Amino acid sequence: MDPQSLVVLLVMGALAGAINSAVGSGSLLTLPVLLALGLDPGTAVRTNTMGMVFSTVGSFFGYRREISAEWRDVRPLAAIVVVTATIGSCLLLVSPPGALRVVVPILIVVALLLVVFQKRLATWIPRRGSGQGDPDAGSSAAAYRSPGLMVSMGAASMYGGYFTAAQGILYLGLLGAFTGRSMKSVNAVKNLFSLLVNVMAALVYLVAHFAFGADVRWEGVVAIAVGALLGGYFGSHLTKRLPEWVLRGTIVVIALLALVRQILG
Repeated sequence: MDPQSLVVLLVMGALAGAINSAVGSGSLLTLPVLLALGLDPGTAVRTNTMGMVFSTVGSFFGYRREISAEWRDVRPLAAIVVVTATIGSCLLLVSPPGALRVVVPILIVVALLLVVFQKRLATWIPRRGSGQGDPDAGSSAAAYRSPGLMVSMGAASMYGGYFTAAQGILYLGLLGAFTGRSMKSVNAVKNLFSLLVNVMAALVYLVAHFAFGADVRWEGVVAIAVGALLGGYFGSHLTKRLPEWVLRGTIVVIALLALVRQILG
């Protein structure tokens, strides 16, 4: 990659890290850029995932107090997230390159739709558990351990391990709907689960790279990682104060521009 491309990835990584800390889907800023630079879909997803791990690390530390308060209740759900995310990342490795060229652009469009319709998504998911009357009510172990939430989070985490983009949107919708809490109040748990998914996927891709030669563009990983780490940490403080429509609008505009550039070649 040339220096100009690396600078673009660093800037997109910083924006993605900040947005990930608030609503998720920051990969919609970095992944289409990697594809537009000519990387095949599998290499692009692996490179993006390994770089974006650092955005979730930054977000994790930004929300560490809130995560600590929730940890005891969410441990069983975290175990499900780890297992299913690992399965999803393994599926990416065995997917044929030809299939990925078709599937990945479709998943980008699906992820964009999730960004746009996240609030409606939360109303479509049947509410379960306690705290439904108060959108900011404190969570309980029962709410986080309901079978419906566990199955749904398992499916969302498998998707996250396979593709990573917009997994945070799914998590916010599912956690909010099944616990009855607002998006901001479950955001810390969302950041924890996003970290777990990205770490497990990155470990799978790292092993595959050294053991089986799975391609990863390390210069792209470094550029995204530096930007994402800074954006994830500082963005976790800034985005707590920004309106959600600003964050969603930024995601949609930049991802659409990058996707159009990729399609037009």
